[in-house]
Amino acid sequence: MSDGYPIRSRRPGLSAGAYIVAGILLVAVGFVGAWLQRDAPAKKAEPRTELTADNPPAGLPAAFTTGQRLHWSRCTSPATARTGYDCATMKAPLDYRKPDGRTIDVALIRHKATGPNARRIGSLVLNFGGPGEPGVSGLPAFLSQYQPLLDRYDLVSFDPRGTGVTIPVRCGKTEDDTGYGGAGACAKHSGALLPYIGTSHTARDLDLMRYLLGDKRLHYFGVSYGTALGAVYAHLYPSHVGRLVLEASVDPTEDHTEKNLSQVKAVQAAFDRFAVHCAARIRHCPTGDGPEEAARRMAHLADRLEKKPAPAGSGNKIDAAELAYAVSDHLDRGTDGWSPLAKALTALIDHNDGRLLSKGADTIGSADRTATPPGNTRAARTAITCADSSLRPGVERLSKDEARVKAASPVFGAAWSTGVYLCYGWPFDGESATLQVNADGAAPVLVVGGTGDPTTPYPGARRMVRALGDGVGVLLTAEEEGHGTYPNNRCVTEKIDHYLRTGRTPAPGTVCRGSMS
Repeated sequence: MSDGYPIRSRRPGLSAGAYIVAGILLVAVGFVGAWLQRDAPAKKAEPRTELTADNPPAGLPAAFTTGQRLHWSRCTSPATARTGYDCATMKAPLDYRKPDGRTIDVALIRHKATGPNARRIGSLVLNFGGPGEPGVSGLPAFLSQYQPLLDRYDLVSFDPRGTGVTIPVRCGKTEDDTGYGGAGACAKHSGALLPYIGTSHTARDLDLMRYLLGDKRLHYFGVSYGTALGAVYAHLYPSHVGRLVLEASVDPTEDHTEKNLSQVKAVQAAFDRFAVHCAARIRHCPTGDGPEEAARRMAHLADRLEKKPAPAGSGNKIDAAELAYAVSDHLDRGTDGWSPLAKALTALIDHNDGRLLSKGADTIGSADRTATPPGNTRAARTAITCADSSLRPGVERLSKDEARVKAASPVFGAAWSTGVYLCYGWPFDGESATLQVNADGAAPVLVVGGTGDPTTPYPGARRMVRALGDGVGVLLTAEEEGHGTYPNNRCVTEKIDHYLRTGRTPAPGTVCRGSMS
């Protein structure tokens, strides 16, 4: 046998000459086909088919449901949404208990699905976190993270009540001031709105939105605070639950003070892991040889900044509290934030230069991965939190809670401890101490938690699954540092995308390996 290339078999009955003639004919046909294709009229784009739903929210006048349509048009703001996006306004009752009364305008934004009509599932409504963060500016900022889902869904977001341009809460010195001047200023400038901007009211807006978007069931992706909104929706409308993803889940069983305490412990643990890595892997580590030394150096730095804040560029300064928040923002990025954090702390400790630390935190966004322009975020976050929470402890209890939070973290405790006073003196009662999320009878809801999450600690995801009810919550665990894992963890991304495309959840208890594996 020859040791050359093997002889390929030929089709019987064809000579070598026949193969040559056939080849010439194929080339000729190819040229003719290309010429015809060039001169042929362009194929028309497939007309878009709008979806319709036949299950409007119960109890609303027809003017809100069958009498209302969303009129989508080109977005005028933000500038990032002027190409490729549509915007619309949805009319909703201010008070769903009195739907014939005052109405509000809810701002919506949409990026249409890119796939064929036959494959389009519907709309996927996105909430990127908060509370207090607008979605109209959020969708253009985060679209790239959800781009692979555009073949099956219109991606939709909105400004929840109190945020953006949806009845924005004003708590500044004047009615037009977007800053935060305390509970009295909120009552003065937005008192008529404050009772109606809590999460349960926004969840009712979601169901009206679902119907007007043409979906019989809501398909939803909520991150961080967005998981609270999605879970409350499932509680109120279990039969309208479609494919719901709750990523970086909050703990629905904790009240506001307990959440604050759990979070400060989690962010301290994340910082300790950074300190171990820094000592082992980063030359001239600014936090020393481990967590204990890191705590001492950070305490010394905080004392220095409390006496004299460091310049941070553009007229800004970093004091002790800003130091804690900025470091936390870096930790939210997971291991991607560790090297920049080491460089920023070195600049601040050695050269009294806070620009890197401040700039890095600004780039990252808030603790809920949002990167929106300055607005009424703080006012809205406070107002929504206090509308949800019925906790109104007295001064003695608050002092004890403050001490507990301070003691829980040597690096972050002092800054986080002020959070216990968030709703002190608030002019209206809140809804409940903890979230009501039981959703018996709902379709499966995918709950995602990261074991190293410093902002929504992992045990909260487990408790969310239990609170949703038997057969409803399905837990997906990511062994990952940082706040949120989608789309950075490939395994998590594949599991979530598969669920959103097919409706099939991963097996309960599935674990995705990551930076902590």
